[in-house]
Amino acid sequence: MTSDLRPTGGTREQFLQYATSRDPALRDVLVEANLGLARILARRFSNRGEPFDDLLQVASLALIKAVERFDPDRGVEFSTFATRTVLGELKHHFRDRAWAIRAPRRLQELYLELGHAISLLSQELSRSPTVAEVAEHLDVPEESVLQAMEARQGYRSSSIDVPDEEQEPLSARLGSDDTSFVGVEDRTVLIQALAALPEREQLIVQLRFFEGLTQSEIAARVGLSQMHVSRLLTASLEKLRPAFVEDL
Repeated sequence: MTSDLRPTGGTREQFLQYATSRDPALRDVLVEANLGLARILARRFSNRGEPFDDLLQVASLALIKAVERFDPDRGVEFSTFATRTVLGELKHHFRDRAWAIRAPRRLQELYLELGHAISLLSQELSRSPTVAEVAEHLDVPEESVLQAMEARQGYRSSSIDVPDEEQEPLSARLGSDDTSFVGVEDRTVLIQALAALPEREQLIVQLRFFEGLTQSEIAARVGLSQMHVSRLLTASLEKLRPAFVEDL
């Protein structure tokens, strides 16, 4: 009975049996038996800014895919097949989800190889490798290595509320909304509408609404009675009103 099986790493017989039966209980046994491999592969990427628990989840889901897709008749060891599958899913995760600014795919993939290459060369050389040495190790042009290093700037974005070297967040230096832009269109319409009024009515509207004079003060300024000024203001506003109604 498959329910009596215990995690052993997965024998060929178990994989052959699962390939035929597709027994979920046996699949779980095989997955559980190889979770250590998923953990090891996830840990390879743990120094790249993603939480290890997230990486382990990606690797574990990839391991399930590997168990379901593995064909024991092809003569390939499961560990080899699973390693390729899990690494592919982890790289896919970084390529498609972890970049704040989208860099070209070739640079994303090269960036993911840089960390391992630099670590390996540092151990071999007992010092930090040069760009030329990294390029030779990866068999790519030096320019590509430099581009990949520059692309890493897009891997993570920082909050504008994070303090900088001067302990001041970027948000504190950002400008605020320019309120003068509110009503620009209305002012443009008003200027055009005022230009269509007779000169005396233009003057009366300007004195009343732009300079804040009272009707009696306007009357004294233009040499008219206050009642006449009131009538002209009313008539002028009626002429201006359609321009704003149409604009709305």
